Amino acid sequence: MTEQTLPLSVLFLTYNEEANIEAGLRSVQGWANEILVVDSGSTDGTLDIVRRYTSKVYHHPFESWGQQVNWALANLPFQNEWVFRLDADEFVTPELRDELLTIFTQVSPHVTALYVKRRVFFMGRWIRHGGFYPAWLLRLFKRGKVLFEQHLGEAEHALILDGIPEYLRHDIVDWNRKDLRFWTLKHENYAQREVQSLLNEIEAERIEAQGHLFGSPELRKRWLKTNIYSRVPPFSRAFLYFFYRYFLRLGFLDGTEGFIFHVLQGFWYRFYVDAKIWEATHRRT
Repeated sequence: MTEQTLPLSVLFLTYNEEANIEAGLRSVQGWANEILVVDSGSTDGTLDIVRRYTSKVYHHPFESWGQQVNWALANLPFQNEWVFRLDADEFVTPELRDELLTIFTQVSPHVTALYVKRRVFFMGRWIRHGGFYPAWLLRLFKRGKVLFEQHLGEAEHALILDGIPEYLRHDIVDWNRKDLRFWTLKHENYAQREVQSLLNEIEAERIEAQGHLFGSPELRKRWLKTNIYSRVPPFSRAFLYFFYRYFLRLGFLDGTEGFIFHVLQGFWYRFYVDAKIWEATHRRT
């Protein structure tokens, strides 16, 4: 089936991803007719690997995922209407590739976005529990029909401006091959940016959109964060969230690797954000 080529532009964002990027590039090579890469200053072998798969390499400073994607959509010479956005540590499963090859040209003209399921691996183990799978992400979309919010933290918010979405059956895989030090440093950077974003909102007294419990995955997540998580007292909400994920959503079934993941991602990261907000608002000069 891979002899068929789809009118689909795949967009990767990179920064020092020589350990990860080839798996993603290889997974779309041959069946997507365009691959574009936006790099934000890699100093390792990332671009040497990228240029083996595409000559369409562009450079732009990184501020946030949303800002980087929006810049790419506004400035790059895409040859296709449809874009498939992938992180540098993600790749397309053969099942998703075959599904797209089968249904892509039959998608209704009213459909402007396609959701995929993300399968996260941590320390080589698939994190199946704790409410972490399936996680639905809007990754395939028509240009001009979707806007990515320029949120500074870990979350990615995509808004459908026009049309309706559909949901695909199969997965992309998120498998970062770097070590735990990289993971914690990345989340420390996420925390710093998220804290700054939250403090800016507090200072400006800006009310964030409330979302909707029965809306898209992004709107549902926003509703839960705004109406439940944010109303729980700081610090204690990190404990409660970890308890919910690890025990009520069966995260303990993910083994030792899962225990490390759920503690770090479901407790430490959120506790750290609360601690940095407290530090910023209570610091004595």
